[in-house]
Formats: sequence, structure tokens, C-alpha cells
Amino acid sequence: MAKASRRSGTQSIERAVLLLKALPLRGSLGWRLVDLANHCEMDKGTTHRILASLIRERLVRQRAGDRRYVLGSLIFELGLSLSALVAFQSVCSAPLARIAKRFDGVSMLFLRSGAEFVCAARIDSAPLKALTIDAGTRRPLIVSAGGVAMLIAMPKDEARSMIAHNMKDVARFGHTRIQSLKRMLRRSKIRGFGISQSDVVPGVSAFGVAIRDPLGAPFASISVVGAAGRFPSSRVAEVVAALDAESRWIAREADARLGKFENSDRYR
Repeated sequence: MAKASRRSGTQSIERAVLLLKALPLRGSLGWRLVDLANHCEMDKGTTHRILASLIRERLVRQRAGDRRYVLGSLIFELGLSLSALVAFQSVCSAPLARIAKRFDGVSMLFLRSGAEFVCAARIDSAPLKALTIDAGTRRPLIVSAGGVAMLIAMPKDEARSMIAHNMKDVARFGHTRIQSLKRMLRRSKIRGFGISQSDVVPGVSAFGVAIRDPLGAPFASISVVGAAGRFPSSRVAEVVAALDAESRWIAREADARLGKFENSDRYR
């Protein structure tokens, strides 16, 4: 009985974490109970019980207007204690602004989170309604140029494992979408940087370069996204060179300001 009880407790924690990770996927739109339960492959009763507990602890909030679930304020409060991440985000502000202004697009900072990325910052120099990634958005690495930039910078065995994990996550997207993601991945591997030319969003181009720690591990990426017309083939080399220069600047500044770090865990 004791062993079963321990398993039950662990399972409850795992389910709570699964729900917390799912909530940012819809950002400010929020989730209906039935949709969230289906997404997490849990029954409505269990989902509701766990959400009720998380709401009491302010980890989750249910909006009064539409009864949808979103992340709670305690998530933000806890994050403030991660001083290295806050400082790293600050280091990236100027490079992101330079990239967005130079290419009249949207620049973004992604942090790796296992087989996923989390958007840590976004700066818009030009409106881009088709882009659904905002600060706090979590997605599989394979669905964006910035995420793919980290994938192709990983050791081959690790990358293969992450790609397999991602393909399971995006299986529901349908054949056409999956083929476009595979095309983006193949092109990026050949070019050596993340590149999407209307692969993810029609009429939108995106480029990403990994940010590495002193041991060479990709723990973040910087990317720029914009209307395809702003990024003709003749300009790709300029875009990637600028992203690469900024990624190296970020790595140097982070190391200088935050001190030597042995691996990217400091920024996770």
C-alpha cells in the first residue's frame, strides 16, 4: 500500500506539471476544461481536481469572464528568484532591439526547455499578425527556425532523440504540416542555421542561430522573423551573419557579467 501511495503522489505531481506546461500553449486565450483535459489525455474529473488545487496555490487562475484557465501570479513570483535567468534576459535586450530594427521584423529570444523552447523575449519593429509566438509561449523545438537552430547545434544522438520526441508531439498537425517542418529541418541542416521560408507560416521567413555556453552546448537562440519579401535570397547571408554576431556577443556578455558557468543548467 505504501508503494502504491507513493506512486499515486508522484503521478499527481506529474499530472500537475503536465497541466502547468500546457497552459502557456494558448497564452492569453486560455483553456476550456474539456480542451485542456483532452490535450493532456486526462479525464475531466481528474483535471478539474488538480486545477482546483493549483488555483488555491495561485499557480493557476480561472478567469471570471469566460471560465478559462491560465497561469497564476505565483508562477511569475517564483520566477523572480531565478536571478541568472533574469540577468541573461536583460543582456539580450539590446541585441534583440538591434536585430529587429536592422531587418524591420520581429526578433525573439528562445530558451531551450528539454525538447521544447520557451520564448523569453520578443521585440517587434514591424507588425506581423501571422506570428503567434509571444513571451512565455512554449512549443516543440522543431516548429520554429529558432528551435531548429538549437536542434542542429546539438550532438547527433541528442538531436535525433529530440527530433523523435518532437515528431510525436506534432503528429496531430497533419501530413502537410509535418512535411513542411521536415523540409525546414533538412534545409537548416544543410545551411547550418535555422531557416524557414514559408515552411511554418505562408509568406513568412524566419532565421535562427543558436547561443552556446562555454562548453558549446546550445541553450538558447536568437531569431528574426518577417514578411518573406523582406528577406530575398540575396539577403540571407547578411541576416545570418548579423544573428551570429549577436549570438556571440550575448554569450560573451553573459559570461562576463554573470561569471563563468560550467554548463547551460544555470540558465534553465
